[in-house]
Amino acid sequence: MKIAIAQLNYTIGDFEGNRGKIVEHVRRAKKDGAHAVFFAEQAVSGRPAYDLLNDVVFLEKCNETLAEIAAECKGITAVVGLPLQIDNCTISAAAVIHDGKISKYIGKQNVMSRDERYHIGHSKGYEFVRVDGKNVAVVIGSDILVPEQDFGGRADLVVSLKSSRYARGVIADRHEFYSRLAFRTHCPVAFVNQVGGQTDIVYYGSSAVFGKKGETVCQLNNFQEDYAVIDMDAENPPIHVPEQNKTANVYEAVKLGLKDYFAKNGFRQACVGLSGGIDSAVVAALAAEVLGPENVRALMMPSQFSSDHSVEDAVALAENLGIRYDIVPITEIFGQVREAMAPVFGDMPFDVTEENMQSRIRGLLMMSLSNKYGCVVLNTSNKSEIAVGYGTLYGDTIGALSLLGDIYKTEVYDLARYINRKKEVIPVNTLQKAPSAELRPEQKDSDSLPLYDVLDAILYRMIEENQGVYEIIAAGFDNDTVKRVYRMFVRNGYKRYQFCPVLRMSTCTMRKDRILPLTYDTEALMM
Repeated sequence: MKIAIAQLNYTIGDFEGNRGKIVEHVRRAKKDGAHAVFFAEQAVSGRPAYDLLNDVVFLEKCNETLAEIAAECKGITAVVGLPLQIDNCTISAAAVIHDGKISKYIGKQNVMSRDERYHIGHSKGYEFVRVDGKNVAVVIGSDILVPEQDFGGRADLVVSLKSSRYARGVIADRHEFYSRLAFRTHCPVAFVNQVGGQTDIVYYGSSAVFGKKGETVCQLNNFQEDYAVIDMDAENPPIHVPEQNKTANVYEAVKLGLKDYFAKNGFRQACVGLSGGIDSAVVAALAAEVLGPENVRALMMPSQFSSDHSVEDAVALAENLGIRYDIVPITEIFGQVREAMAPVFGDMPFDVTEENMQSRIRGLLMMSLSNKYGCVVLNTSNKSEIAVGYGTLYGDTIGALSLLGDIYKTEVYDLARYINRKKEVIPVNTLQKAPSAELRPEQKDSDSLPLYDVLDAILYRMIEENQGVYEIIAAGFDNDTVKRVYRMFVRNGYKRYQFCPVLRMSTCTMRKDRILPLTYDTEALMM
């Protein structure tokens, strides 16, 4: 039995484009002598389609497209994922096409993702398909994760059709899971994933086939379209799978998410506010790499509090990247705003109000640049700052897309060092100097926050591991620091509710995987 697996980049609602990709690989599989070709979950429609999954026209388009695909499948079995409405309930299904005719639909039983819970209903679960005289168990989505799954000892091959999104560490974890499944059931397993960015989600690909001893016999690429044919009856020698570099994977995932966000929305140019700091430097470097330096503009907006080296570092970065930049000082504008508000503020002292004025002036200038030239503003805030509200609403928070919003500050430094792995792109001084918003004289982030290595360690336990205050304190962290961070996290939830889309890079993205009410008794949880 020869099978083909097609790891493709689909676009939600682009039925013609998705059909073209699927048909191309059906023809390729026939030419390569495969008995069957497998595509990812919801390949016909793209995923996640959210409320479109309950739209009659959208679902009719899925069925029409499937019929066109089926007409191209004579002489081969194709298993194609799509949303399907049965008895007024939409399920995530796989259509089994034999020799040009749809023979059955297999539906997903376990709906675990928050992205689907209100849009996808439950079906019967995996079923067997006959391919070249063999029993192939076709499993949709999260059904493969059910612990007691053993396929009754009747399967000659298990094929898992997935749309598995990227999160740090997930590639190695998925590889280990499927390897163990194959070893436990003593049955080969094929994992067919999709690839590409869909709004804030990045599908990582890395489809693979595992032998009955759990050995890897085929591994497709991460973060790019790929295709392979495997003869399941042959002696397939195990292949060596390189250890996953988490920083490199985050780098590739962010690039893919940015690339597809622009391509699938018809955007072309981006603009970034360059401060001379690490976050804006990493965002600008990623944008130039993905979109091309000719499609990235930078705006530097120094104030009287900006150090000379910050402007110099920003200029050096822009020149290293080859992107266009303009310098628009905000000192005079800031003075005019303060003067305008003087009758209201009187002799009240300089405080966070004036600091936020500067950030909002910069936000205004960035949006003006965006409107005038039609370039999309990329947000430069990181997960650490967003979590504790260390950023000005309608200032630092502006942008159409956040590249770093699910990446902790310490990980941003890892990304910067990775970007500099071959040559100095980001100035060394940007990496070495103490982080500062430069909104008042001699300001440093550590004046308002714990040091980032401490802050990130606390936030990781709080967000990713869902640990409570006293669990974190019991792990050895300072009592007052933990409570302070927790209060900041809770009290700044209103800012996160107004934040732009964030590329999801972690196992627990704020407002997606960790959802909290805006109003609840914070202190009661610390008593």
